Amino acid sequence: MTENTNQALDIHGKPYSRVTLIVIILFATFAGMLNQTSLGTALPTLMKDFDITMATAQQATTWFLLVNGIMVPVSAFLMTKFPTKWLYQSAYALLFAGMLLSALTPADKDYWMMFIAGRALQAMAVGITMPLMQLVMVNVFPPEKRGAVMGLGGLVIGMAPAIGPTLSGWILEKDHTILGLTLSNSWRSIFVFPLIVLGLALVLGFFFLKDVIPNRNSKLDWLSLALSTLGFGSFLWGFTNVASDGWGAGQTVILPILFGIGIIGLFIWRQLVMPVPFLNVRVFMNKQFTLTTLSVSLAMMAMMGVEMMLPLYMQNVHGLTPLESGIALLPGALMMGIISPIAGIAYDKVGAKRLARVGFLILAIGTLPFLFLGIDTPVHFITLLYALRMFGIAMVMMPLTASAMSALPIEQSANGTASNNTARQIASAVVVALLTSVTQNIISHQTPVHSLQVENPIKYAAKMAQASLDGFHVSFAIGLGFALLGFLVANFLAGMHKSQVVDLQTTEEGESL
Repeated sequence: MTENTNQALDIHGKPYSRVTLIVIILFATFAGMLNQTSLGTALPTLMKDFDITMATAQQATTWFLLVNGIMVPVSAFLMTKFPTKWLYQSAYALLFAGMLLSALTPADKDYWMMFIAGRALQAMAVGITMPLMQLVMVNVFPPEKRGAVMGLGGLVIGMAPAIGPTLSGWILEKDHTILGLTLSNSWRSIFVFPLIVLGLALVLGFFFLKDVIPNRNSKLDWLSLALSTLGFGSFLWGFTNVASDGWGAGQTVILPILFGIGIIGLFIWRQLVMPVPFLNVRVFMNKQFTLTTLSVSLAMMAMMGVEMMLPLYMQNVHGLTPLESGIALLPGALMMGIISPIAGIAYDKVGAKRLARVGFLILAIGTLPFLFLGIDTPVHFITLLYALRMFGIAMVMMPLTASAMSALPIEQSANGTASNNTARQIASAVVVALLTSVTQNIISHQTPVHSLQVENPIKYAAKMAQASLDGFHVSFAIGLGFALLGFLVANFLAGMHKSQVVDLQTTEEGESL
């Protein structure tokens, strides 16, 4: 494959269109990521239709997180073993089948595991397509252009999860007719748009997706696969149980986490002693890659620290509907979409260090006022602060991801993307468990006695609202802490990579002439 010529060639020497290939990948990945968060708003509807509890309904999210976390480390082997085109087509077909299975599940609690099976298939597919998208961009574009295209990837990674709750809230509000297609106010309609996009991607993929990642005839190390699945699966399963069982649950929380850590340790040791590792963890010996991956993980935790709790705050404290809370967060999602491509272009010019420092500083400034939100805080003020936070996150995420990939030789890109995404997944699982449990514990300890609800309902409601506020304030404070840590780590990042320096010098020389 040729990177620097005008005509792009795949690994077979055949010409293809970079733009068409990337557009298909971005839209299909967007559909998969959109489905990752859109069910959050629909949980009450799922509880009613399936006649299940909140803890059971949350399995739609926790199982997705669990299976996705297991699949990401496996993706490094798959991306180098199988042709890009057919790996993408297989993942799209798997994602389509998973969505269709969940959408067609009968609304009965006896069929709930059928719905979860569909979610597991979706998670397997997303666990392949997300790191594969990053690796394709690394192989298709030269280093001096990766920032801009990674910025477009920010539209997928940032906007899709943020838009998901707003879109599902809009669908659940009432029936809608789009292009002659009627979407009923049912959770099933949430799957319609992603299914249409994936169907188009499958058809267009036969013609426009190409093999752009070099393959090698590597053999699957089944022991490493088993250790990876068992270790990461147990670790993440323990954290997903925290919200329902609490940190003191030995059998379902502490034991799985400790067991998972031990198995992950064995997995890492095996990779270090193998001549050809299943997942090359030596990429973390690269200081720049490790620091950027750590920074990305902190950015994810800072983002989740507010993004997950804010809709609950607006619905529980302000009494907003799911649609209203989703609309309040929509400007932040749009901000992410606008700034991500700009940040990618800026990365090509100035490098990740400057952008990361400014981005984390803006993120911290935008998070600080959340510690002082009250019952009467205007919703438009919250929307403004949230948009400011997303501005900072957009300046951090894609430049750091591009920097992490540029820090590695091209032959280590598959292992780098898998390791980078695994770190993100673990960070997301940990912060969700941490904040949910901390918030719930504070609310539980400060909940007024039940008798007060009968004696003085107004006083009871005021105390209950204050207990919720205190819980949310602590969660927001933890999110602020991650932003400040990210700022500190960003100061240790390297400046521009070599290709950026050469490109900048060439530009300056051209201008001087």
